[in-house]
Amino acid sequence: MAVFYDLRLVSLAVLMLASQLDSASAAVRVFDLHAKGLTGDLVENFIDPYVKVWCGGSFGRTGYREDNNNPTWYVEFNFPYCNRDDKIRLELWDQDLIYGEHFGTCVGDLEYGTFSMYCELHGGKRGTLFFNYELKP
Repeated sequence: MAVFYDLRLVSLAVLMLASQLDSASAAVRVFDLHAKGLTGDLVENFIDPYVKVWCGGSFGRTGYREDNNNPTWYVEFNFPYCNRDDKIRLELWDQDLIYGEHFGTCVGDLEYGTFSMYCELHGGKRGTLFFNYELKP
């Protein structure tokens, strides 16, 4: 009988730990990535843009859009362990022959709900990067 009692205590402890882990994590979905008016490539008039996305410790990357200064990426990123205390970070890059060229970075705080965000690129590279994200508790 004592074995079953101890087993119930262990099971209860495991369930309590699992519920703590579940409440500490959340699900972040990043979608509807697009950019408008991208300029700044010194070699050509058009760029081959792609986006790198981070949320917490997770990472994703779009494919590049060849010769497109107003690209749309039909991709969705899901970060199941990103939480409200993490930052979301997007970087816009130009796919070049040898190395990618960094065009700009967007960093934002996360809130519960669904939001549309954008950031303006400055310096010699111009344009706007748009995206939506959803944070579920």
